[in-house]
Amino acid sequence: MLKFREMTEADDAAVASIIRDNLKQFDLDIPGTVYFDEGLEHLSDHYGNDGRKYFVIEDDNGEVIGGIGYDRFEPMKDTAELQKLYLTDTAKGSGTGYKMIEFIEDRMREAGYKASYLETHDNLQAAIHIYEKMGYKEIERPKEVVHSTMNRFFLKELPKDYYKLTDISGEKQHRAEECIRKKFHKQLFTPFAKACKNYQLISEGDHIAVCISGGKDSMLMAKLLQEIQRHKQCNFELTFLVMDPGYNKENRELIESNARALGIPATIFESSIFEAVDTIDKSPCYLCARMRRGYLYSNAKALGCNKIALGHHYDDVIETILMGMLHGAQIQTMMPKLHSTNFEGMELIRPMYLIRESDICAWRDYNELHFLQCACHFTETCSVLHEDGSSSSKRLEIKKLIAELKKTNPYIESNIFRSVENVNVDTVITYKKKGVRHNFLEDY
Repeated sequence: MLKFREMTEADDAAVASIIRDNLKQFDLDIPGTVYFDEGLEHLSDHYGNDGRKYFVIEDDNGEVIGGIGYDRFEPMKDTAELQKLYLTDTAKGSGTGYKMIEFIEDRMREAGYKASYLETHDNLQAAIHIYEKMGYKEIERPKEVVHSTMNRFFLKELPKDYYKLTDISGEKQHRAEECIRKKFHKQLFTPFAKACKNYQLISEGDHIAVCISGGKDSMLMAKLLQEIQRHKQCNFELTFLVMDPGYNKENRELIESNARALGIPATIFESSIFEAVDTIDKSPCYLCARMRRGYLYSNAKALGCNKIALGHHYDDVIETILMGMLHGAQIQTMMPKLHSTNFEGMELIRPMYLIRESDICAWRDYNELHFLQCACHFTETCSVLHEDGSSSSKRLEIKKLIAELKKTNPYIESNIFRSVENVNVDTVITYKKKGVRHNFLEDY
C-alpha cells in the first residue's frame, strides 16, 4: 500500500539521495541542476512556507521511495509548477509515477490553481512519456525562464470538471486490499486472474480505462486491477475513469468519498445523459447504457487508453443468456472482450467475468462499505418485486427465476454459463456469423 504524506525534516536525507541518484543515472549531475544545490539537504525548509508543498510517498514497509512537490509559477496566472518528481529504481515501472502526478494535481486544485507547468530534460525520456500520457502539452520555453539546463517545457490545464481523488490516511484502503490478498483471495482474486489469463484481457503495454460507476462491482474491479498490476506479470497502465451523468450532490459525494477511502485516483468527467434520457419513454435504460459507453470510449481514447474495463460479473453473464432466450428469442452471451465498432483501436474487457455477485457483496459487507446503486429515477419503481413475483425489471425477474430453479438443480448457474461454451452448430437450425445469417440446409 502506497501512502502519501507531507515532507518533514526527517525525510531530507532520503529525498536528497533519491534525487541525486536519479540525476546521476541520467547524466544530469551537472552544474545548473539541483544536484549541486546545497539547499537540497534541507528541502523541507524550502517547502515549509509561501504556499509551497512537497510530499513523500512510502511503501508497505514505511520506506520513502519518492517524492513530488509544487510551487507557484509566477510567470503564468493561476499556475503551479510541478517540481522534483523522483522515485527509487525499485519503485519505477509499476504506475507509481502516474499516481504521484494525479495526487499532486489534486493538491494543486485544492490550492486554487487552474494549470500545471513543468520543466524537464531530453535525457528523462521515461518521465516525458508519463507527462505526455497524463495530458501535458509541450510548449516553448517561457521567456521568463533564464536557466539553460532544462530544455523541455510542458503545460496542462486543470479543468474544473475533472477531479483526481486520492486518500492520505489509507486505513480503509489497507483493509480492503488486505482481505483481497487473504480472506477473499480464492473467491475474488483467483477467478479475476483466471479470466484475465484465459480470455487474454491484458497485454503488455496496455493503457486501460477502468470505468467506475460508483457501484460495488466497478469499485472492486478497480481494486483487483490495482492488485494484479502489483504482481508485475506484464507492464500496463491504469486510468480510473468516472462519468457523472447528472448525479445529485449526495451521490456524487458518495463516489468521491469511496474513491478517496479506497485509494482509487479517479478522474471524473461530467455529462448530461440523465437529462437527455429523461423524456424518453421507450427503453430509456438501453439508451442510457449506450450513451454512457460512448462517452466512456471517447474520454478514454482522449486520455491515451486503448481499452475500457467494465465491471460485469458471472451473474450478469448468466442472466444475459437467459434474457436473450426468453425475451429476445436469441442465443447469445455477454462476451469477456470485444472490439469497439465506433472507436477504432479500442477494446472493451470484462475482467470480473468469473466472479460471483455474492462474493462481491461479501467483500463489500466485510469492509463495511456503502456504494451507489443506480441513481436514475427510472429505477425507483423497477427494482422492486411485486407480490405476484413480477417486476418492471426483466433482469430482476430473471434473477428470481434462476434462484427458483436452483432450489431443484444446484448446478443450474454453471450449466447456463457453460451452455454457450458448448454450442453444437451442427444442431442449430439458423445462426449468424459476422452479421450474416446461415441455415443448416447450406451444408445438409
